[in-house]
Order: sequence, then structure tokens, then C-alpha cells
Amino acid sequence: MESSLSSSSLFSSPFAILLTTLIIIGVLKIIAYLYHQHIYWKKRGVPQIRGIPGMKVGWKLLLQRINFTEYSQFIYNDVPDAKYIGHMDMATPVVFLRDPELIKDVMVKDFEHFPDHRSFASEEVDPLFDKNVFALRGNRWKEMRNTLSPSFTASKMKIMFELVSKCSCEFAEYLADHPEQCASIDTKEAFRRYTTDVIATSAFGINVNSMKDRDNEFFIRGLETSNLSGFKAMIKFIFFRVCPRLTKMLGLSFFSPATSQFFRKIVAETIKVREEQGIVRPDMIHLLMRARDKEGPSVHEMTLDDIVAQALIFFLAGFDTSATLMCFVAHELAVHRDIQDRLWEEVEKHFVEGEGKITYEAMSKMVYMDMVVSEALRKYPPVVFLDRLCAKKYELPPAKPGYKNVIVEPDSMTWTPVYALHHDPKYFSNPSKFDPERFSDENKDNIIPYTYLPFGLGPRKCIGNRFALMETKLLVAHLLHRFIFKTTEKTVEPIVFDKKQFNLQPDGGFWIALEKRQK
Repeated sequence: MESSLSSSSLFSSPFAILLTTLIIIGVLKIIAYLYHQHIYWKKRGVPQIRGIPGMKVGWKLLLQRINFTEYSQFIYNDVPDAKYIGHMDMATPVVFLRDPELIKDVMVKDFEHFPDHRSFASEEVDPLFDKNVFALRGNRWKEMRNTLSPSFTASKMKIMFELVSKCSCEFAEYLADHPEQCASIDTKEAFRRYTTDVIATSAFGINVNSMKDRDNEFFIRGLETSNLSGFKAMIKFIFFRVCPRLTKMLGLSFFSPATSQFFRKIVAETIKVREEQGIVRPDMIHLLMRARDKEGPSVHEMTLDDIVAQALIFFLAGFDTSATLMCFVAHELAVHRDIQDRLWEEVEKHFVEGEGKITYEAMSKMVYMDMVVSEALRKYPPVVFLDRLCAKKYELPPAKPGYKNVIVEPDSMTWTPVYALHHDPKYFSNPSKFDPERFSDENKDNIIPYTYLPFGLGPRKCIGNRFALMETKLLVAHLLHRFIFKTTEKTVEPIVFDKKQFNLQPDGGFWIALEKRQK
């Protein structure tokens, strides 16, 4: 009797009532959230993923039981006859684009409706992340893009070619002098060292040899900032998006204070030395210094953080993304000896004509090299999705015959499924096959426009794509000149993607052997 009275009083206490109320409110909010997700596109008459399968695949992605490519292809194939599919990214409505003509409209023709990427962090939370050209929006993005664009013209590539060529030559020479490292080489680790050297010299004006100086701070910081794998990283991304105020209160940031301080110090010292000694180099820092000195009522004041943010995003993109492309090219050449031999013949021809060197003009004439790299970018694109944020209302045509036009509201998003498009047999026959002939002069015009977009399209197309292609082709040329690429027992073929990585990477890593050619 006494125990029943005490339990009764416990459940009638103010604390218990408050706790019960909070639980009920929480449950109702979850129900309302799920109902909103379910009904948003349904009441607009837009095809969407079936409820239960959609929830299952979402949880599988969160729990890292599938990777982003599988997630993308699940959505892409769920309603195969629709031009687009309604989707939800947490509480944000997403138009998942499937039709190449619609992709053209969003990315190019009607760009003013979709001019920006979605930001993960505000300027107050992480200024170095939010001030880079990828994350900037509106007029500030346009101004920064116009400032940086001259760094990546064909004429500037020609000037920077010698810097990059020196790095690729030294890298190949080091491996030739250390055959013990070539019997089984982790190309991701090795090629990241090469890209570190390339970016240090071409963006910061600093000479680094990461194969010899293995623990240099440029390389260590690159490893730290590009580590986006695992459940912890995914939760961090979600936390930044869902709770921006709380991340600010807790002092969280994408880049560690030590990394931010390192790049601020490097850039500040570089600027100081150039100003004091009148040094002019045709690189990004020089253009940003010139932009900083501009004056006028419509000119946004360029701070040190603005300059550091651009240098840092260039470093990150070049460090990991370019290295990954090189890894996939090397992997496919090791697996397909016939393709490798044909490419070697082309490379060797130009080495002979250049008396042991590859010139900028020779690089631009390597047709088969371009075919091989283009096919690697098709099979393994640098990004799985391309996102665009809706800035003003936009009317989409019907998703399917018999459906109505749909208004996309501001702050909604579009996703363009690059990987799924590149692997759609409707556009690329036998998509799992590595076939450079898709990009031959006879065949490349048959590729349907806006189905091949490894670097994006329109005004937001990757600004550094020319540079990434140049450093990749130079490395492959110098390595093929000295080595035969071979598979080892560690080589993963066919490739199975690691479910814990945001970017494409084999489960087990990139491993090949480099056998020195007999001259």
C-alpha cells in the first residue's frame, strides 16, 4: 500500500509531469517532421522515393552500411521515367535532377535562380571555410571568382607548367632511386606528397619535397584537413548544418586552430616578403594581393582571411581530390596493360621529340592521355553530387507526362547526381568498363550534353580543373616514362568503395607496383 502511494506521488510530481510533457512534445515534433517530409512533395504532385525503402536507405547511409554512390544510384533509379524526383535532405526540400536538359537549365541557362552552393558553416563559426570561393555567395562570390579566374587561364597554365613539371620529375626520380618503395606502393599516400609539393610551389611560392622531408608541415596539415572519413566526420557535418548557433557557442570549426594559424602565418609571411623584396610570381597569392589593393565603393575589402581562405581551399582541393584522380588513373593502367602500353607509346614519342623533356605544347598534343584521364573522371568523378541552392522561385516543367508544373521555393536545393549519370547505361554503354575510346575524336561528340560533368558546369564550374588535369597528366607521363604499372596482391579489382569515406576510395586502399623500365 505504501509503495503504491509513493509511486503514485512520484508520477504526479511536477518533475514527472514536466518530463512527460517534454517527451510528448518531442514525439509530436518527430511525427510532425516525418509527416512534413512525407507530404511536402506529395501535395505538390512530384514523384518521390517510396517511404519505407527511402527511410531504410537513409539509415543505411547514416550507419555507413552503404556509400554515397549506392545512395545516389538508389534515388536515381527509384523513379526511372521521371525528369526529377522530390527528396528531402533533413528538413530541406531537394529536387533530384535526372534530365540533362533540366540540368543545363539549372546550372547554365537559369543560373541566376540557382547561383550558390549550400554552406555548411557561417563566417562567424569558421571564417576560413565560409570565405573561400566555393562557399561564398552572391556578389562576393562573383567578385572573388573574377579575381581568381586569371590564375587559371591557358596562358597562366603555361607559365606554371614548369613549376609543376619540376615537381613531377623530382617525384619520379625519387621513386627511381628508391626501388624498395616500389614493390608495393600506396599511391594515395605517395600522390598526396606530390600534390603537396605542387600546391606549395604554385600557390604559396614555397619549395617543398615531401618524399624526402616526409613530415613537413604542409603535408601533415593536408592529412588533417582532408580527413573526412568515419561516423564522427558525418556527425560533425550534420551538427554544423542543424545547430549552427550551438557550434558557434561551443567554438567548433572545420579547421583546427593550429591549421588555421599555420596557413595564416604562411600567407602573411609570403605577402610580407614579396612586398619588401618586390617579388612577382604568376600565382594565386599575387592576384589576391592585387585585388586587396583595389579601391572603390563597390569593391569588397580584401582581408588577410579572405586571401588565406582561397589559398586553403585550393590546397585542400589539390591535395586530396587531384591525388585521388591520379590514383584511379594509375589503378586502371595497372589493371589494363593494353591501355597502359598504348599510352606509354604516346608519352615516349613526346619524350623523344622533346629530348628527354615534356613541354607544355607536347602535353596539349597527347590525345590518348586526354582520353584516359577523361574516362577516369567518368568512371570515378571527383564528386557524387553537385548541389545548387535556390535563390528565387523557379518553375519546373512536369516531372512526368500527366503531372503538373512545380514551383521550387527559395532555400530549396537541387542535386545533380554526377556519379549516377556517368554510370547510366542509357548514356554510357557498359558503364563499369574502363574504356578511353568513349572520348576519341570519333566518339566524344556522341556523348549527350550535360551527362558528363566531372568538374560541374556553368559559372560555378570548378575553377581549377585545368590545373588539376595538367598536374595529373604530367605525373602520369613522368611515371610511365620510367616505370611499368603492375597490380599486386593488395590491388582491389574490381573496386569496391569504402563505405566510411565521403569521397570515392577502394575498400583496402590504392595499391600497385612500379617496375623500373629497362632502357
